[in-house]
Amino acid sequence: MASSHRHELGTFTWIHDPAAQAAAPGLLGRSVLSDLDLNRAEVDALVETALWLKGQRERNQPHPYLAGKTLGMLFEHPSTRTRNAFQAGMEQLGGHATFLGANELQLTRGETLPDTAQILSRYVDGIAVRFGEHRNLITFMGGATVPVLNGLTERFHPIEALGDLLTLHDRFGGLKGLKLAYLGDGNNVCHSLMLSGAAAGMHVVVASPEGYQPDPSLVERAQEIAAQAGGSVTLTGDPHEAVRNADAVYTDVHESMGQPNNPAKRAALAPYKVTTGLMAEAKPTGVFMHCLPMRREQEVEAAVADGPQSIIFEQAANRLHMHKAMLLLTLGPSR
Repeated sequence: MASSHRHELGTFTWIHDPAAQAAAPGLLGRSVLSDLDLNRAEVDALVETALWLKGQRERNQPHPYLAGKTLGMLFEHPSTRTRNAFQAGMEQLGGHATFLGANELQLTRGETLPDTAQILSRYVDGIAVRFGEHRNLITFMGGATVPVLNGLTERFHPIEALGDLLTLHDRFGGLKGLKLAYLGDGNNVCHSLMLSGAAAGMHVVVASPEGYQPDPSLVERAQEIAAQAGGSVTLTGDPHEAVRNADAVYTDVHESMGQPNNPAKRAALAPYKVTTGLMAEAKPTGVFMHCLPMRREQEVEAAVADGPQSIIFEQAANRLHMHKAMLLLTLGPSR
C-alpha cells in the first residue's frame, strides 16, 4: 500500500496518496473571469497552494494531480508568460494542454463563441481563454460547461495579479498591510491589482493622470472589499505621493496590447515613469514590479528595471506556480 502523509494548507488538507487526493472546496468546478469571482479565503487558498506547488517543484517532487485531464487554450492575442504558464503548468501537474489560436478555429467562418465553447467543453476538462474584449468572454461563457479561466481581457487580468500577490508573499512573508503603488495607465492589470490586493488586506495606491484612471465602478468595489479586509484603495495624480514608503512600486506599458499608437496618451503618462528618484522614495526594502513585456525608458528607467530592487523575473517565474494552483483548485485532482 502506498504511503501517505498530510500537508496542512491553510484551511485545507491535501492527502499525498496516489489513490486518494482531496480537492480544496470552494473553487472546484468554477470559472474565474475576474478578480470579483474570488473572495478573500479563496485568494488566500490560491496563494498558499501556489507556494506549496512551488516548493514541490523546487524539491523535484512529482505532483501529477491532474493526470488524465486536458486543458484547452483559446487565445485571440499573443502571449509569452500566460500561455506557457498554463501549458507547462498543466503538464507538470500530469495533464495535457492543447492550444488553439482564434484564427485556427471555425470562428473565422462565422461559428459563434457559445457554439465553440459548447464543443470544446465536450473535449476538455477546462478552458483558458484570452480575448481582446471582456464581453466576448461573457458571450463565450454562454456555451461553456467546464471551468473557464481568464488569461486576459481588456478589463481584467486576474491570474496575473494573483501571481503578483504570490511574489509579494514570497518576498515579504505575508500580504496584509503591504503598500503597493501602481503608476500609469488604469488598465486591466491595474483593475486586477486593486481588487486582488484589496481582498488580501493590502494598501493599494494608484497614480494616474486624468483621463487614464481606472474604472470608477471598480475602484468603488475595490474600496468596499479593502474595507472588509483591513486594507485600502486610493487614487492620486501624484506619483511621489503614491510611492512614498511603498513596499512595492508597480507599472505596466503605457500602451496596452491591441491599442492604437497614441502620442497624447504617452505624453500624459510620461510623468508616471518609474525612475531611480521615485524608487528612492519607496521603503529601503521596496521592490520594483512589472507584468511584462516592458519598454525600457518609456514606463521605467532601465536602471530600475535591471537594478537591485527589480523582481520582475521572479514575478514572471511565479506565474507558473499560480497558474498551477488555479488549475488544481478549479479542475480538481484526478481520482
